[in-house]
Order: sequence, then C-alpha cells, then structure tokens
Amino acid sequence: MSERPAHFCEAVVIERLPSGVFADPFELQQLVQHGVFEDAAVFGDTNLELPSALSNRSVVEVHIDIGQNILWKHTEELEINLELPLHARYPPLDGSGYSKVEMGIPDMFIHCTTESIAVCERCLWVKTAEGIKSLADAVVWRIPSGNKAHSQVVSYVTFTAALLSTMLIVLAAIYNSANTNTANKLRKS
Repeated sequence: MSERPAHFCEAVVIERLPSGVFADPFELQQLVQHGVFEDAAVFGDTNLELPSALSNRSVVEVHIDIGQNILWKHTEELEINLELPLHARYPPLDGSGYSKVEMGIPDMFIHCTTESIAVCERCLWVKTAEGIKSLADAVVWRIPSGNKAHSQVVSYVTFTAALLSTMLIVLAAIYNSANTNTANKLRKS
C-alpha cells in the first residue's frame, strides 16, 4: 500500500433547497475564505429579501476536502458531517402559527486524483447517493409564521401606531417651526 500513489479526495455535496429556505451566498463565501469549505456556490434564487410565496427553489453546491488515500481505506466508513448556514424566508400566514419545510437527502459525489496527474483527465467522479445514510428520511423544519386569526388585531395595532407616530412627527415639526419663527423675530428686534 505504501507503494501506491497518494490520492487527494474531494466530496461535492449538492443540496436542493425548497422555496421556504435559502443559503446566503455571501455567508458561504466567508466560510470558503476561512477554509471550512474548498468552494461553495448557490444557484437559482439568490434574492434574500423575497418572502417564500414569491421565491423559487435554489441549489447549494459545497466542495469539501476529505483527505488523502481515501480509496485505499476500504475497511473504514467515510463520515461527513456538514452544517450549512440556512435561513428561512417569511412564510405565509398559517392557522397553526408554523409553516413546515421539508428537505430531502443531498446528492454527494467523491472525486479523487493522484499526485502524478496534474490535469484532471483521468479523474473519477463517483455518485454516492445509495450509500448515504441519514438520521431521518427527510429533515422537517418548523418555521414560525403569523397566525391568521391574529391578523386583524395586528393590522389595527400597526395602523394605530403608525398614525400616532405620524401625528407626533407633524406636531414636533409645527412646534419646532413655531419656535424657530419666534427666535428669528427676537433676533431681528
């Protein structure tokens, strides 16, 4: 085994995100800069401000260095724990106060090259989806949303607060302009 060439292996994880979840591309690039990932990219909907009703699905691709000589370690299982910084979008109102988003198991590819191959002509990409084990078939994320029954009360309180704030701003402007006029008259006399 020591006479075999060293292999450098990389895992590529592709996660398809539902419309209620997004990955911040800027946050992923910071993780790349800090060496957590080799590379990372987000494809699809990258508008971070859209609510879930107006957003589309997106895909996250993450490259991870998994070390040397992985092909020759047949007796050991490869375990990759990957934590992606995901964020929830504003979900629509629901009667329960929660919105459920379900994510499936990601696709994973392993890519190994030898030291002697500079150009990736003989690289081998192996899809390992059948070997992926997950703690659950799908991850379900319960995202807090507004309760539809409370929407009228919230609308009234918001309208009243906005009206009072506007009236205070107008009164402060009138009071300030009256004081400015009085001060100007005193200076002229």
